[in-house]
Amino acid sequence: MARHGAGTTLLQRLSLLLLLSLGGTQGCASVAVGSPVVPLGSAVTASCTVQSELCRGLERGKIRIAWMLDGEPLAGRQRRGPGGTEVSDLTVANFSRSQARLWCLVEWNGTRQRVGVAEIQAGYPPAKPFNLTCMLNLSDYGLTCRWERGADSLPTAVALKCATLLQLYRKMDIWVSARNALGTAESERLRIDPMDVAKLDPPVLQSIQSIPHQTDCVSVSWEAARTSAHMELQCELRYRSPEDPAWALVPGIGSQARPTQHCGFLFGTQYHFEMRCRRPSPGGYWSEWSPGRNFTTHEKAPTARLDAWWSTQPADAGRRVEVQLWWKAPPRREANGRLLGYRVALSPRRRGRDPPAVCDTADTQCNFSAPAGARRVYLTAYNAAGESAATEVVLLEKTGQPLAGLRAVPGGERSLWVQWEAPPAPAAGYVLEWHRTSSEPARCSACWQRERDGGTTRALIRDGIEPFQRYNVSVYPLYEDAVGVPVYTAAYSKQKAPSRTPKLHLKSISKSHAELCWDSIPVEMQNGFITNYTIFWANSTADVSSAVVNSSLSSFVIWDLKPSTLYKVHIMASTAAGSTNGTSLTLVTTVLDDIEIQFLFLTLGLIFVLLILLMICFQKNGRVKKQFWPSVPDPANSSLGKWVPAELQQEPLQVPGVREPGLAPISTITVLERVAGKQLWGKDPVAETTSGFPDMPKSYVQQDGPGTPRSSRDVSERSEGRYRNGGETVQYAQVVGDGYKGQQHIPSRLYLRSSSTQPLLFDGTPSPKPYENLWFHGVAPERLYGQGSKEDKGFLEEPLINFPLLQGLKISGAEELYDFQRF
Repeated sequence: MARHGAGTTLLQRLSLLLLLSLGGTQGCASVAVGSPVVPLGSAVTASCTVQSELCRGLERGKIRIAWMLDGEPLAGRQRRGPGGTEVSDLTVANFSRSQARLWCLVEWNGTRQRVGVAEIQAGYPPAKPFNLTCMLNLSDYGLTCRWERGADSLPTAVALKCATLLQLYRKMDIWVSARNALGTAESERLRIDPMDVAKLDPPVLQSIQSIPHQTDCVSVSWEAARTSAHMELQCELRYRSPEDPAWALVPGIGSQARPTQHCGFLFGTQYHFEMRCRRPSPGGYWSEWSPGRNFTTHEKAPTARLDAWWSTQPADAGRRVEVQLWWKAPPRREANGRLLGYRVALSPRRRGRDPPAVCDTADTQCNFSAPAGARRVYLTAYNAAGESAATEVVLLEKTGQPLAGLRAVPGGERSLWVQWEAPPAPAAGYVLEWHRTSSEPARCSACWQRERDGGTTRALIRDGIEPFQRYNVSVYPLYEDAVGVPVYTAAYSKQKAPSRTPKLHLKSISKSHAELCWDSIPVEMQNGFITNYTIFWANSTADVSSAVVNSSLSSFVIWDLKPSTLYKVHIMASTAAGSTNGTSLTLVTTVLDDIEIQFLFLTLGLIFVLLILLMICFQKNGRVKKQFWPSVPDPANSSLGKWVPAELQQEPLQVPGVREPGLAPISTITVLERVAGKQLWGKDPVAETTSGFPDMPKSYVQQDGPGTPRSSRDVSERSEGRYRNGGETVQYAQVVGDGYKGQQHIPSRLYLRSSSTQPLLFDGTPSPKPYENLWFHGVAPERLYGQGSKEDKGFLEEPLINFPLLQGLKISGAEELYDFQRF
């Protein structure tokens, strides 16, 4: 049931809106206001009357009336009206809107619908018109009036009114009326004669001529327009030359002054003339300016005294002088026409004769050579009418006192004020020079001016001054007999940020600092005085640092950098008017400083030198060498072959010196075999002892080495011819000796085989004593001394037993050698 009731209410609302939107509200309600236009800020009253029988769908319902002012809801007082109507009254105390819509709405079952509307405007009464003027046009005799009106807040109707019809030469009243819904306003009345406000047609210039006897005067012939020929006129004449910025006006020309004359014109100058007229009444209007006419006055010889300036330099070994002479073109008032040129001479004109000219030019400068003693030159200007009087130029020495101070400040974008302090001595005048500073300096012939007043301390420079350009300004004080030494300064008429910045260069870099340098900015692109440079640097972590550098410097060192780190650096140049950033420079710091790198290389070099010195010492010093590499004895040079028995030491034999007093280490044992049928020693050993030795000394042992010559071995073999090495396999033995000079003995088994063919002993070699050979301690003494059998005697003659140096040896592992077998 609840849902059914809600659906029924929604359907009723939709049907009401449909009925009201289809025209059900037409004629069922009306809105009435007290006044549709009210003064701004006043009260507004309105009422809304609703006839329910005329509103479809509202016949049986209760009606509720609401108000809305441009979307703003308002509350009214609702009451029952006559004839079953519903009436709502509304009062707005302060209506502050210039225009608004007031809506009347009906509300039924919670739904609102607009049933009536009224437009309301608010404003002020019309403003009073003022400044009424009228002008009569004689071409059609129409009167045109103009006035000004104040601000109107409401639609206003304006009308021009007059008391009588328009009649020439008769006074009439004219005024303006303004009217709107809130009231009417009228201007002041203008009482005029239409002819007094008439605008005449312009006059006509007929001719312009020079007056013969008055050389600076002209006569202008003119004629009034046809429409104003019968009137009394008041006219004006104006003229100017192309160089004049403004017109020159000649007033008070009456209608009877035909032609009119005027003086004060310049010679040889072109002028443009125009004329206009009006009625002499105070309110009359000037006619338009007449078509212009051009006229050129006649010329005469220049009357100018030229301002000159010079510069001298010795030439030709001091016999002549090079002169640069500059001068200013005379003003038009003194030129008296178009100048054709200038002449420079070294002497003045005498008796009507012109001296020879060193320069004849149409320019304002001249370079010439003069004798060293020349101190005066003469300058003249000429035109078509003649030549001016000569201007004497005295070439004074520039050795006078300079100014006490000088400075220049901007006088505008294209001018400079130059101010100075007067010199100690009184000056007769000053000369100012200025030149644009550039990479390619060039002298400007017109960039100077003379100040003839010696008491002045400032001057304005206008010629050739451009903004954002630097100018060098110099001032020369002029004295009676000399020219002062110049004082210089630099200035800008206007500054801005530099056009470019210097390019950074990396001069040096290490692990903790980097030195940067840059070139100065060309003076044409500085655009002002460089106040400072700012250096910015940042690493990859965006840690930005900066430093301000004086403008006089061209290098900078960045400290406290991190080793092996990439940095980006850029420079900013600043003037008093702005700054400009430059491009970035990328640099990477090193791992080591230069000093550390040099120290490292020096250390490595010292180590290398020490190694070389040690190697040289090891090669040259045997004692040091033996400490590291012990000397292994050379069998070929051992003392074994030079050993002499003790019995022979008493005989005066010529024995070669023994290299070493001690026992030599033995590295090779030679086992010999006897030739069949021959005695080993050639005679009995006992007899051999008493008979002595053969020629000695001879080697008992021939040590074969790689360096032993073959011929020596052959000689040894041929010496006795009775001994030879056996080709068959012989006995091996192990030889054990003491360590060599303190070396630790390392036991090793060395099996050596003899490869020598030299016999170990010669005939008559004495046998060692039994107590001298420890190896034979286990042998019977009788066997050692030959007391035994025949075979034993043969054993005593074996070379291993008789070999002298076997006395200090112990041969192990060869027990079978106790009984040698005869081969």
